[in-house]
Amino acid sequence: MSDKKQKGVLVLAEQNNGEIHKVSYELLNKGKELAEKRDLPLTCLLIGGEVISAEELNYRGAQTVYYIKDSSFKIPEENSYKENVVAFIKEREPEIVLIGATNFGRSLAPRIAAALGTGLTADCTDLQVNEEGRLIQIRPAFSDHLFAHIKTVKDPQMATVRYKEFAEAQRDTSRVENIVMMKPYMALCSKSKIDEIIPMDDMDITEAEVIVAAGRGLRKKEDLLLLEELARTLGGKVGASRALVDAGLAESAMQVGYSGNRVKPKVYIACGISGAPQHLAGMKDSQTIIAINSDPSAPIFQVADYGYVGDLYEVIPQLIHAWRKEETE
Repeated sequence: MSDKKQKGVLVLAEQNNGEIHKVSYELLNKGKELAEKRDLPLTCLLIGGEVISAEELNYRGAQTVYYIKDSSFKIPEENSYKENVVAFIKEREPEIVLIGATNFGRSLAPRIAAALGTGLTADCTDLQVNEEGRLIQIRPAFSDHLFAHIKTVKDPQMATVRYKEFAEAQRDTSRVENIVMMKPYMALCSKSKIDEIIPMDDMDITEAEVIVAAGRGLRKKEDLLLLEELARTLGGKVGASRALVDAGLAESAMQVGYSGNRVKPKVYIACGISGAPQHLAGMKDSQTIIAINSDPSAPIFQVADYGYVGDLYEVIPQLIHAWRKEETE
């Protein structure tokens, strides 16, 4: 069998500004398990426009890292990435392709699957191999009440996997560095052009250790300033329920839940959030959950470690005052 057609497990590594996204290491961890069950090589495809520590992907378990480097890839853009990933997959013919279910991955993966004429299971929470050697893609359905087991009949079998679903692959610097530099199949794509880059760092809540989240109890968009003040006091960030995003009171990047971000902060403060299954699916694994709601029967109290029955507009200022007082003492 030639090197090009090696029928392996391929992880698409995500990077931004030269920094590899941690979901890539989680995918390598699960990918290694799948590759060993199928006796397949585990490889990684990295696309970027600057110097990236690609060897880190070797240290995390990738036997070979294919690095397509060109200045046009400095900023990740779906159409140009899609053209290169599709060309690479057609040439190498991997059996399984794993992509992180990040904002970028969720936008990129369907384009790749459509171009290849194959299936795609989105937002998987587990991956297994059946007796026939086919990939079983597991994802929650009906707001986490059921788990669907999906099998793709055509290769490549593609899946996006939720961030923070699996542990990161352990780092081992004794592993062999095997990086294959490649020229881009297509450097520029005429279908799209980047006119402006709007930083979203302040809205990225996935790495926050403290999240203060707002729900229907918030009356107007300006009132998010109150939650932002509490979040700043605690060194955290502000999240939101889907209801708030749908109402235009919060940005989609702030959404926590089944169709938003899955977060696992040390402290999650739910303010005016009733606790619908859709929302709980995104935050129930937080280390400590604090709920503030005027309705004592709100479902959020069933998962909360601490609860305040009261108006968030009264409780939050008291919390801010108490924490600031403690800091000065």
